Amino acid sequence: MATVQTQTSLSDIVPGFPVPDVTPTMHVRKRNGALEPVDVNKIVRAVQRCAHGLAHVDAIRVASKTIGGLYDGATTRELDAMSIDTAASLIAEEPQYSKLAARLLLGTIVKEVAGQNLHSFSQSVEHGFREGVVNAATAEFVRVHARKLNHAIDEHFSDNFEYFGLRTVYDRYLLRDPLSRKVVETPQHFFLRVACGLAGTPNEAIEFYRMIASHDYMPSSPTLFNSGTKHAQMSSCYLHDSPQDSLESIYDAYKDVALLSKFSGGIGLAFHRVRSEGSLIRATNGLSNGIVPWLRTLDSSVAAVNQGGKRKGACCVYLEPWHADIEQFLELRENTGDLSRRTYNLNLANWIPDIFMRRVDEDGIWSLFDPKTVSHLPDAFGSEFDAAYEKAEEEMLFTRQVRARDLYARMMRCLAETGNGWMTFKDACNLKCNQTGKPGNVVHLSNLCTEITEVTSREETAVCNLGSINLARHVADGTFDFDKLARTVKIAVPMLDRVIDINYYPVPQAANANARWRPVGLGVMGLQDVFFQLKLPFDSAEAQYLSARIQEEIYYYALSASCELAEQFGPHPSFSETRHAEGKCQFDLWNVKPSHEARWDALRERIKKHGVRNSLLIAIAPTATIASIVGCYECIEPQISNVFKRETLSGEFLQINRYLVAELKDRSLWNEEIRTRLKLAEGSVQQLAELPADLKQVYRTVWEIPMRGLIDMARSRNAYIDQSQSLNLFMESPNIGKLSSMYMYAWKSGLKTTYYLRSRPATRIAKTTVTANADANVSPASSVACSLENPGSCEACQ
Repeated sequence: MATVQTQTSLSDIVPGFPVPDVTPTMHVRKRNGALEPVDVNKIVRAVQRCAHGLAHVDAIRVASKTIGGLYDGATTRELDAMSIDTAASLIAEEPQYSKLAARLLLGTIVKEVAGQNLHSFSQSVEHGFREGVVNAATAEFVRVHARKLNHAIDEHFSDNFEYFGLRTVYDRYLLRDPLSRKVVETPQHFFLRVACGLAGTPNEAIEFYRMIASHDYMPSSPTLFNSGTKHAQMSSCYLHDSPQDSLESIYDAYKDVALLSKFSGGIGLAFHRVRSEGSLIRATNGLSNGIVPWLRTLDSSVAAVNQGGKRKGACCVYLEPWHADIEQFLELRENTGDLSRRTYNLNLANWIPDIFMRRVDEDGIWSLFDPKTVSHLPDAFGSEFDAAYEKAEEEMLFTRQVRARDLYARMMRCLAETGNGWMTFKDACNLKCNQTGKPGNVVHLSNLCTEITEVTSREETAVCNLGSINLARHVADGTFDFDKLARTVKIAVPMLDRVIDINYYPVPQAANANARWRPVGLGVMGLQDVFFQLKLPFDSAEAQYLSARIQEEIYYYALSASCELAEQFGPHPSFSETRHAEGKCQFDLWNVKPSHEARWDALRERIKKHGVRNSLLIAIAPTATIASIVGCYECIEPQISNVFKRETLSGEFLQINRYLVAELKDRSLWNEEIRTRLKLAEGSVQQLAELPADLKQVYRTVWEIPMRGLIDMARSRNAYIDQSQSLNLFMESPNIGKLSSMYMYAWKSGLKTTYYLRSRPATRIAKTTVTANADANVSPASSVACSLENPGSCEACQ
């Protein structure tokens, strides 16, 4: 290793530190291109400044490794990167190094912005406008209120970041100069720019800025990407009804999907109406090839059109199980068979009516139809669908019949092998949807991540704007702070509503639907953090009660805020078509009595009188990326492991549950031996005899929690969710029997939707019931699109 000559030796600062051999002076190249002699004291002092208040961080350890990597002509950027990566590599040993790495990274970001003579928020926005990145309305808003907005910037908020959150913001969200690709805004400029892109007044912008800068709430990725920018497409989700059974309609749908995907939207697409394989084409007297070739074409289109160059295009196709091509549909993601009949860029979901699940439960026969002969089935639900389906059976219109349990087993196998083929329930989504109060309004599908349930039609492509409350930031003094939660909701809802009017709509059907229904999706993240802070096992009765109570409060204050907006601006145009107009709230559709009924009765009367501004308000999205930004656990899920890996552009880094580390430190148990044992146990604490049994319950991983507990918790909170929730289910060693029981229980519990089935890598799936080949093994589970260890890379989530 090269040595360094310095005017003051490191041992002058840190007694006992070895003094390097003396060689000709080495130089570093500064950001402005100038060379200057190396001063190792500067490196030490820079790390020590960033380590202020971090009692368990050894700044000299980080500085010395950085100094050890010096070479003549090294750039200051390279030295900064070495310090950051060194600190990040120590996070698994001591979580406080995450704060140190974040502060070091923040320093480099601030220097990068200042190096372009951008020293204030208004200068940053003006530069973005000149370069064609920031839109004119936002630039003018900032010009008019520059002094007040510049004064509102509070860099202390940046200390809320953990390293991987700030790394995500730097790598993916901060605006960059189109030519140099240098960032032109600091994280605080970024948050205020997002707020200014939505707010109507500077006071509103500052209030919202403070809420997101403090990590109490975070808008979804499309809003963070695009608020205040030239193409302000801020919606997260689009639901496109099935194309009609014609060449023109199918290709029109492809064009719409491409346009929606181009501007950072995740897309759900129904395919219920397209005729099945072998169906007669009267115009040519030929036979149809069915839906698979069409979906192959869509698969290529989704791969070709990415989301604004920021993340891959993502689309989920929904199909009802009476469609005669359902079995070929379930094979689309398999790793074996004819590759010309596989679609690896599409996600798949089953849109299941209750009558199918009843036939499975009673081991009945299921009839498969060509959509051409039963074109009315996609637009019916509940008892109307049951009657129409049974009438079609009586008239012998089916192409063939199968045992319902055999088809259900194929669905389970698809889930076990690919994680895809999500189970979503058509009747629950329609019967418990506020928008379906009038005949003719039908929910035909959910979205890419299964939390959105909105009406669609040929004229309306449903849209939803998302944001999530960070529940981890709503715990104080050992209790959950419901007053703070109410304040957060009251600020968040108007900003979600504002997106509807400002948003850029790539297709006219989306603009039509959003203007008519004005739906939004307020969600949550960090539920696991709450349970860790309160020392509650995830599946305990106390945790389930708290989860439902939190959701009830969010629903109440969201409805209140939307009613207040209606008092100011009028209700959404379709209010008279909704169940709200009948005086019904979501919990009424579940036959659940809320707490404090008197306040709900008063709110009902307000809604009857004034209406609500938004037809739908609550949806729990996956939050994979935004949870990483704020440093909490994703949405409503238990932790995957107490030891987990994060990936950045700089490499992979191991992390350990910081709540667990604090518990172990309190018991003087945090040492290298414990760390090694945790890693060998794949993040499980169940073999740590030093931990008491109650803490082992608290720090279980999702593989150690019964799925019945997750489903029960989802059911209890669903009475206060007027859309749905992205509910992943987990099974370490899934087999068809276990999965059959689990999803049957989810349906009987009344859930609207489920999302991925997660299993451990390389698990072998044993079929144990239902089919004739009960004991046969199927191929190992393949990896799914979302990486559990690296949610920031997920192309299918917020």
